[in-house]
Amino acid sequence: MATRPVYGLVLAGGKSRRMGQDKALLDHSGKSQLAYSVDTLGRCVDRVFVSTRADQAEEPERGRYAQIVDRYDKLGPVAGILSALREYPDVDWLVLACDLPNVDEATIRHLLQESDAGQPFTAYASSYDGLPEPLCAIYRAGCADIIQGYVDDGLNCPRKILIRSKAQLLTQPDPRALDNVNTPDELQNSPLRATR
Repeated sequence: MATRPVYGLVLAGGKSRRMGQDKALLDHSGKSQLAYSVDTLGRCVDRVFVSTRADQAEEPERGRYAQIVDRYDKLGPVAGILSALREYPDVDWLVLACDLPNVDEATIRHLLQESDAGQPFTAYASSYDGLPEPLCAIYRAGCADIIQGYVDDGLNCPRKILIRSKAQLLTQPDPRALDNVNTPDELQNSPLRATR
């Protein structure tokens, strides 16, 4: 049986309110955090897209990459995930938040290699609370209707969707790989630097 292609989706459509500046544009070793995420993911999957809101599509850094513009409003990360699943319904998606400066190729490859193709969702268990990490996870072709069902019932939290769907959970090879950076305080202890 032929395997489906795997596309990557870097979620970069957030408003970065807590950070006070666009997290995708933070400096990561001389390139943007968005570029770091796209490059890292791109070494592991067939194609990579950047998920954006419509009002971000012309932003120069995001404009360097193939984009999937959100088709939904006020759904948070689920808007980007659902938009990608609807845009290319016959591929599996590896979704990655753009605010994970410690994520590396080994973490992504482990997720791909250990995932069960028969499960609609595969994610890492959080190294802090054991719950699914939905923003470094695989969403299989055909799972859009599962997600849509939860959204229609008023649930748009990707973590809760994966919990209720009994997603396949894997142990992170590096327990710090999925630490995200949301605030200026967290920025101080990360490999990222402000750009202004």
